[in-house]
Amino acid sequence: MARLIDTGVFIEWERDGRPPDRLPIPFGEPFALASISASELLAGVLGAQPGVRRSRRERYVAALLLEIAVLPFDLDAARVHARLVAAMKLAGQTVGANDLLIAATALAHGYAVVTRNRRDFDRVPGLTVEDPDWP
Repeated sequence: MARLIDTGVFIEWERDGRPPDRLPIPFGEPFALASISASELLAGVLGAQPGVRRSRRERYVAALLLEIAVLPFDLDAARVHARLVAAMKLAGQTVGANDLLIAATALAHGYAVVTRNRRDFDRVPGLTVEDPDWP
C-alpha cells in the first residue's frame, strides 16, 4: 500500500541526521508527503533561529522536497476533509486541523499514513495508520 509519511517522522529523521536521499523507507513501496506537511516543514525552517541550525534545517527540507513526491490538497481531498469534519463533529471527536488535512489527503489518494502520532490519526474513520518501524 502507498504511504503518506507524517511531518513528525521527517522531523525525527532530520534530528537523527538521516540524509534525505537515504531515508529508511522500504524499497519499491510508493510514498509521499502531504502538501500541508511540506508547509509544516517549511514553517519549521522559517521559525528556527538564524544560524547553523536554521541553515542545516533549510538544506535538509530543500533536499527532502526534491526527493519525495508531494500530494496536493485538491478538490477530492477537500471533499473527503469536509466529510471527516462533519462525521467527527457528530461523533464528538477532534483531531488537529493539520492532521485532519493530512488524513484527508491520504484517504483521497488511497494512501496509509505513517506516523508516531497514532493517538490522533487512529480516530479518523477509514484511515489506515502505521508506525514507522523501518530501520
